[in-house]
Amino acid sequence: MTITNHSLKIKTLLTSSIAAAVLVASGSALADYPERPITLIVPWAAGGGTDATARTIARALEEELGQNVNVVNRTGGSGVVGHTAMINAKPDGYTLGLATGEVNMMHWQGLTNLTYEDFTPIAQINYDFPGIQVAADSPYESLEELLDAIRTEPKGTFTASGTGQGGVWHLAFAGFLMDQGIPADQVTWIPSEGAAPAMVELVSGGIDIVPSSVPEARSMMEAGRVKSFAVMSPERIPSFPDIPTTSELIDSNYQVGEWRGIAGPKGMDLEIVATLESALEAAYNSDTYQGFMDQQGFGTEWRNAEEFGQLMQEMDSVFGEIVEQVGLAN
Repeated sequence: MTITNHSLKIKTLLTSSIAAAVLVASGSALADYPERPITLIVPWAAGGGTDATARTIARALEEELGQNVNVVNRTGGSGVVGHTAMINAKPDGYTLGLATGEVNMMHWQGLTNLTYEDFTPIAQINYDFPGIQVAADSPYESLEELLDAIRTEPKGTFTASGTGQGGVWHLAFAGFLMDQGIPADQVTWIPSEGAAPAMVELVSGGIDIVPSSVPEARSMMEAGRVKSFAVMSPERIPSFPDIPTTSELIDSNYQVGEWRGIAGPKGMDLEIVATLESALEAAYNSDTYQGFMDQQGFGTEWRNAEEFGQLMQEMDSVFGEIVEQVGLAN
């Protein structure tokens, strides 16, 4: 069968028209993003610092995007379940996550194969340092007394919790013990799905120490059931001016904290990322977000998509070294 030049021209025009229509439709879809609600996955339990941060930025982001941002808690596996759900989502911008520093820790421990390279970084919105909390009726009245007891009592006498095995609060506290010349495993770590359930265990007498961020202990502290000895930060937290830094009490410059940021699965469209980055920056600077974070004492720290990606890469090697030192590398 012979195809004439005229037929070829018609076929070429039709093909070009279809391609152009697809491009226009695609561009229109991106221009209209978001057209429906967005899901924001939180890899830790409701009531903790990550959850509170996520729900607050979600409210502020809704005001910028004009769409609902629904927070969904996906707990389990020391953060593996929620972070895996983030990277396995369709990269269309409708499923995002509040990724946490555990991204830089889990793979070093053999808990998962996912790394920071499996995410599309959009923006960092938070950074917190851990405090050292005990129950109000604890027999220890100061950080120095607690550390002396940990040194002298048999291994395993004390228990601590606040995140999963090998999570940021676990590694931060283990590193702090080593900084003080105490074996990292001198205190037994009890895995939990976040600081909120750990606080319940703390006040019920199930554990002895919760080295989480101080804001995560706020409600229990205000109820008179928990006290915080110190925070591992460069300076005192403005919302908790009476809590000294560890460097003030024991001349220690050891400081390791938790980053949190909005990320999506690898392969997201750059235009959608730019839209979200811009909206997140406005949400981050809003009274809704800044007011809540300041009131609660959570740390605020902004990095755009590129800077956030660089942070994730840099912290991966930092936490890799800590995991190795603590003896959890696999």
